[in-house]
Amino acid sequence: MSVLKQIKQCYKRFALDHFPEVIIDKIWKRWKGYGVDWENPRDLNEKIQWLICRSDTTMWSLCSDKYRVREYLRSKGLEHLSVPLLGKWERAEDIDFGTLPQKFIIKCNHDSGSAHIIDKAAGFDGEAVRADLARHLKVKFGYVNCELHYNRVRPCVIAEELLEPEAGETSLTDYKVWCFGGKPHCIWTCSDRTAAHTYVNVYDLDWNVHPEASVFTDHYRDGKGRVPRPADLEGMLTAASKLSEGFPEVRVDFYIVKGKLYFGEMTFASLYGMMDYFTDGYLKELGDLCVLPEAKKK
Repeated sequence: MSVLKQIKQCYKRFALDHFPEVIIDKIWKRWKGYGVDWENPRDLNEKIQWLICRSDTTMWSLCSDKYRVREYLRSKGLEHLSVPLLGKWERAEDIDFGTLPQKFIIKCNHDSGSAHIIDKAAGFDGEAVRADLARHLKVKFGYVNCELHYNRVRPCVIAEELLEPEAGETSLTDYKVWCFGGKPHCIWTCSDRTAAHTYVNVYDLDWNVHPEASVFTDHYRDGKGRVPRPADLEGMLTAASKLSEGFPEVRVDFYIVKGKLYFGEMTFASLYGMMDYFTDGYLKELGDLCVLPEAKKK
């Protein structure tokens, strides 16, 4: 990295730590052509930015930690929804692949994009995986997209049991339950996911599909309402309600494998609060459901 890039990076980090609204406003203006309305945020994207900068996000850090979120599930009586943990390491070089099963997923707990799906039968380069995870461990992920709550997550590496799709399916289906103040509002599904695209739809709580809520692109393609209603939809919504209690907004993700419900993750700043896959009207509808708390004391 050049000296100039290092200086710019240091400035951005300092500014985000001390004046996050200034940096976020600049990024927002480049995207939308106008600044965030900090005093009267309108849609869900703007309210997420307000929450990042002006609310207490301490619990966001715990619940966004892919390792420690198990503590939160346990406190809610939902530990049985956790994907089985196979190992945890502070340093990537300490990973002993020999202790892990034939198939598993290994990733950092504090970021996105560090996951490796391992199938020993297919062969893999253990040293390359360790090196990549070691690189990710050093990243202060909260600075990448101005999601500062991630900077309070203590990085580590975890291995989990690999959840696999049913025969004939390209990928697992993500059931992403949008919740506001402990009340589920809708489910956004992502299915048949590849590196290039995923098929998406918004469903209401009665499992009616609402294509008018989505902006479909070559990446976010119209799923045509093909995802069937989950057999345990009520169980999913009950779990989402318990986990989202006390949060103005949060997306709670689940998987279903062989009829069993699994918790995926909790996301407080979906697409770092600059979602472009919902229409402006739907973002406003979701924003109306997000009741902002009192601003934290500076």
